[in-house]
Amino acid sequence: MSHLHSHTSLKLTRRLRRLRHSESIRALVRETRLSPDMFALPLFVCGGEGVRREISSMPGVFNLSVDETVKEVQAARGEGVRSVILFGLPDRKDDIGSSAYDPEAPVQSAVRAIKRESPDTLVMTDVCLCEYTDHGHCGVIIDDEIANDPTVDQLVRTAVSHAAAGADIVAPSDMMDGRVGAIRSALDERGFENVAIMSYAAKYWSAFYGPFREAADSAPKFGDRRSHQMDPANAREALREVEQDIAEGADIIMVKPALLYLDVITRVKERFNMPTAAYHVSGEYAMLKAAARNGWIDEPRAMMETLTSIARAGSDIILTYYAREAARMLA
Repeated sequence: MSHLHSHTSLKLTRRLRRLRHSESIRALVRETRLSPDMFALPLFVCGGEGVRREISSMPGVFNLSVDETVKEVQAARGEGVRSVILFGLPDRKDDIGSSAYDPEAPVQSAVRAIKRESPDTLVMTDVCLCEYTDHGHCGVIIDDEIANDPTVDQLVRTAVSHAAAGADIVAPSDMMDGRVGAIRSALDERGFENVAIMSYAAKYWSAFYGPFREAADSAPKFGDRRSHQMDPANAREALREVEQDIAEGADIIMVKPALLYLDVITRVKERFNMPTAAYHVSGEYAMLKAAARNGWIDEPRAMMETLTSIARAGSDIILTYYAREAARMLA
């Protein structure tokens, strides 16, 4: 085998492998850096006390009563995750989603409890009606259609109730036209001008929300959401959606889902250069969990590679069920 040592020396002025030679040098030149500050942990809040019910399609994710939500927030805070986003499971539902703006509903109660026990945690709230309507759709149904403007009225009431409870950021996820502007006006009129809006600006009609609908009990009883969520084939349309929401006063804009729409995240960031969020959604999480449980992938590596790809695409904020696990790995 001595002939291996007699090769001709290559005359290379640049060897790109030099900067991959050790972990220290790889870390020194790393382009995309994850930090727990970037993560927002989604939490599903329900009624009752002492409730911590695992969601079968999302291992490691739970429906939590308000007291358990506070414990989860404090544990996450201890690991460096400073932001959470709350989704509610109300005790009752009706055809207009009126529990969404009940001041004693799980989300509003949880916001107050978190701000009491962990005041420096940033609390975001999801503003939508699908968890609160008995038909499971994101808005008010009139003549078998989701009626845009009456739905916006309900979303405004919901956002204002979240702000009154102490939310730092309200996040409308319904994809109705004009809701960002209506929410901004209502918040400002009531003295909540410091409450920010994170708009689900480009939210696609995706097959990857399935496990979330189990978690939030929000699957539509009939039909689907194609009339308001975006067509997965469209990217230029996302830019129009984002542009409109920025014009209406959105402070942060979001692309959802994240992994299958990395190109959209990049286009949005390059065009508008706004604080940009991406939601690593339930189905994307569940796929990694399922493959890991079958022993098919190395879950910690796959998790970090996934989150890095979302940041590399241009996302400043990542909503992910992996927030705590990733924060522990980054510690």
